[in-house]
Amino acid sequence: MSKDKMLVEAIRDGIVLDHIPSDKLFKIVALLHLEELTTPVTIGNNLQSVRHQRKGIIKMADHFFSPKDVDKIALLAPEVHLNVIRDYQVVEKRKVTLPVEVRGLVRCPNPKCITNAEPMQTFFHVRVVEGGKGMLECHYCGRKTKAEEAELL
Repeated sequence: MSKDKMLVEAIRDGIVLDHIPSDKLFKIVALLHLEELTTPVTIGNNLQSVRHQRKGIIKMADHFFSPKDVDKIALLAPEVHLNVIRDYQVVEKRKVTLPVEVRGLVRCPNPKCITNAEPMQTFFHVRVVEGGKGMLECHYCGRKTKAEEAELL
């Protein structure tokens, strides 16, 4: 194979997640239940990167994310880039961004929080802290937790 050939086929329509930290790649795969997709999914890990020492990439043919899924990705790995592919062309390229608030996506780490005792949706306010990471604060009990350490539902 020559150097100018791609190792993975291009996709006609779908999503490419790029610049995934290698240590977060399989967490994202599990979080989004990508093993359940019936369309082609290509996963690359520990690939060379200009921005990071190593990165991961996920290509999904004929699959697109809901805003809720994009929020989950941003909470786990805010440095990820999302590329939307239509007819083999990149029609949208953006870095995922941390949401201002999240509802029903994260479990509160405080065992005494009302959301862990009553059947109600969790609600967190999100702040960006050093290094572009997220800090979550429970609306009900005030407990703070780092976004990358949060238990996603």
